[in-house]
Amino acid sequence: MKTFLLYGDQDFDLKQAVPANEAELTQDLDLATLVATMAQGDPFLRDVARSVVLHSLTDPAAIVYRQQVLTDSLEHPEVVRQMYDLAVATLQGERKIWGVFGKSPDALLHRSVQVLELLVSSLRRLRQIADEHASTFQSPGFSRFFAMLAHELDDDYFQTIDNHLRELKFPRGVLLSAQLGEGNKGTRYVLHLAHEQTWMDRLPWSRGSGYSFQIADRDEAGFTALAELRGRGINLVANALAQSTDHILSFFTTLRTELAFYIGCLNLHAQLTQKEAPVCVPVPVAFGERAFTAEGLYDVCLSLHLDTTVVGNDVDADDKSLVVVTGANQGGKSTFLRSVGLAQMMMQCGLFVGARSFRATICEGVFTHFKREEDATMTSGKLDEELNRMSEIAEHIRPGAILLCNESFASTNDREGSEIARQVVRAMVESGITVIFVTHLFDFAESWYRQRSPTALFLRAEREPDGRRTFRLSVGEPLPTSFGADAYERIFGTAPDTVPQAAESS
Repeated sequence: MKTFLLYGDQDFDLKQAVPANEAELTQDLDLATLVATMAQGDPFLRDVARSVVLHSLTDPAAIVYRQQVLTDSLEHPEVVRQMYDLAVATLQGERKIWGVFGKSPDALLHRSVQVLELLVSSLRRLRQIADEHASTFQSPGFSRFFAMLAHELDDDYFQTIDNHLRELKFPRGVLLSAQLGEGNKGTRYVLHLAHEQTWMDRLPWSRGSGYSFQIADRDEAGFTALAELRGRGINLVANALAQSTDHILSFFTTLRTELAFYIGCLNLHAQLTQKEAPVCVPVPVAFGERAFTAEGLYDVCLSLHLDTTVVGNDVDADDKSLVVVTGANQGGKSTFLRSVGLAQMMMQCGLFVGARSFRATICEGVFTHFKREEDATMTSGKLDEELNRMSEIAEHIRPGAILLCNESFASTNDREGSEIARQVVRAMVESGITVIFVTHLFDFAESWYRQRSPTALFLRAEREPDGRRTFRLSVGEPLPTSFGADAYERIFGTAPDTVPQAAESS
């Protein structure tokens, strides 16, 4: 039995290796907040959410498959939680079953029978849920799952299992056959179905047709020999039953893992709905067409931290390979950059997106190069540290990926930083990589703007005449100032007498 709720043709591997840039993505995009909200304090939900979010899908059909399962989950949250709770309770119940100490076939068989009884009870309940709710689910994933339960767990299946469980308790004793091998040792032991006793067989004076012997009450060696003989006979049955229970346990383990992602989605959706933050089902576009349009795109993680509504942005960057974002300090540029990275990763793991609408090309990985705070333990300068991180990105990034740069190379002067940024961006864009670059490097931004490239888009953080920030971005050419005087006045209460252009641009 297969669940196939995350993929249409395979199980999800929770132990697969994380991407090489996992630490940078987690720090720069604040993925910890996203995962923590999905987990709601549950370590298992946290591990599943983190793994699914980090392992992006690159096939639009696979993303749509998962989106459809998520849509069903959002429409029937009680049923999904009920199945998840059943899987959790089943696995916890199995761990509480302690068999007879030892590794003998008898001990293995005894525990396996107890586990199978628990599993059959859970399978009956799962089948009942399927019978009650299958008709209300529309997604191919859940429809196939419920159809599989109806086909595999029919009445004949449960009747057969019940009969086997009854026989495996050996109510009529153990009937074995064996052959004599070398040295008259028993070999080729076979367990047979014991004959049903008639009422005449139960009479005190009734004598069977075979030979028999009795073991004295204190004959420990005799009892040991008989136990060994019984163990040889039931060994194959005990191993087969243990493998059967492992198979069913594997099914419940996979069911718990794959439903855990959708439980996390329900938790996240509930938090965003409570904040009246809009979400949408994104439209994934196959690689080859450059698509990136959004309405009301906002930073989901920032929204989870704040009590107020986060300002969203409308973007139309179709057919663009470079987006340069400039403008006022603290105007929402970095927030916009995080919103893009989060939306891309959420879309490619099958999640909804924080926007009124979102349509984007599937990428071959999201990479981030954000500025870092000064580290007193660094053995080299900040520029060297930035260059080293960019070198690591270059080793792993591939055509079709997205690179998000936030104030990259701002640790040096405008001229040197601009030249480094130009060379890096040119190499990336020519390699088929989409770059979104937030910067105060006017020389860099202005040089790209002068080229009037049809594949480049320039956005600018808005600033009202009185200095207020709207936290919105609009299409606009780079300005030689980032209005640092506004920040100075907001912090110190008075405007500086003179603000050199270099300071304004940093």
